[in-house]
Amino acid sequence: MVSKPEARADVRLARPAVGDEELAEIREVLESGQLTMGPKVLEFERLLAPLAGAQEAVAVSSGTAALHVAVLALGIGPGDEVVVPAYTFPATANVVALAGATPVLADVDPATMNLDAADAARRITPRTKAILAVHLFGRPARLEELPPELPVIEDAAGALGARRGGRACGSLGALACFSFHPRKIVTTGEGGAVTTDDAALAERVRSLRHHGWSPSDAYMDMPAPAFNYRLSDVLAALGIPQLRRFDELYAAYDRIAAGYTERLSAIDGVVTPAVDPGDRHGWQAYVVQVDDRDRVLAGLRAEGIQCQIGTYALHRLGAYRGRGAFPGADTAFERALALPLHTRLTDDELDRVAVALDKLVSSH
Repeated sequence: MVSKPEARADVRLARPAVGDEELAEIREVLESGQLTMGPKVLEFERLLAPLAGAQEAVAVSSGTAALHVAVLALGIGPGDEVVVPAYTFPATANVVALAGATPVLADVDPATMNLDAADAARRITPRTKAILAVHLFGRPARLEELPPELPVIEDAAGALGARRGGRACGSLGALACFSFHPRKIVTTGEGGAVTTDDAALAERVRSLRHHGWSPSDAYMDMPAPAFNYRLSDVLAALGIPQLRRFDELYAAYDRIAAGYTERLSAIDGVVTPAVDPGDRHGWQAYVVQVDDRDRVLAGLRAEGIQCQIGTYALHRLGAYRGRGAFPGADTAFERALALPLHTRLTDDELDRVAVALDKLVSSH
């Protein structure tokens, strides 16, 4: 009887870099009996702020919660407009709509996949109160090209460790928002944070995450109703060891990304991710651009290689349909392909991805 060849394991899209250190931190929280509103959230915030180049860091329950409270902290509400990229994860626009304001879509540069500053400027009206710019997939956006008269909220969900002109993403706008979803270099399972150098904005964010209670009044007064967007100590504990060894984790992601670029740059039809001179990528994802993306994606999955689209063209979704034409966003959406990226990828797995991608692109 002829035995069947053993099936190869899938190449995982993502795998958090967690282990014994994280277990020990979580055990400490469980043994303390204080699972939320304890010291671990404060420790997480103290470790995060310098990595983002900011004076203040406020942890919240998700990256979406971070974006929501950042918009509200600027006093944005009904009748206001906020410019957002047409190519981004929907949460970027959703939080503006949920604040009662209007998200105004602007096109992206199809090469960088970040906000097209010139198109953003054309969308500004007297009702525009802010620009919500995304460092997409960890590539720093050219925020200095945006109109200086408007506050900028950085959607830095995947940009912890990224730098623009020597400055950390997270310190470039009025506020910045991070996510700690499992596909990020640092994860708390679910979680997020807002960073800022403005103490008054930080106070508003802390109030908004905790039902509207006023931190500066020792939580004796609640000036306005708000949300329960707190991060628990259990989840903060999960992230603390990763923040402590962030340089090590970032170096591992950077090494994997360099391994991909070395293998894929020679393949005609594959555009590898890059940054402007002097910048540093955040590597939330390794996203290439290819023609006939859906066929290539299906082919990689058939080879046991987990992969995903880059993100969404908002004007193609029901919630934001009919907002105009965005050719840059269309191009990015149709071509972007996220490859597996995590610290446990081996050279053999990188070779496997490169060979499969070469075969699929060459057969087009």
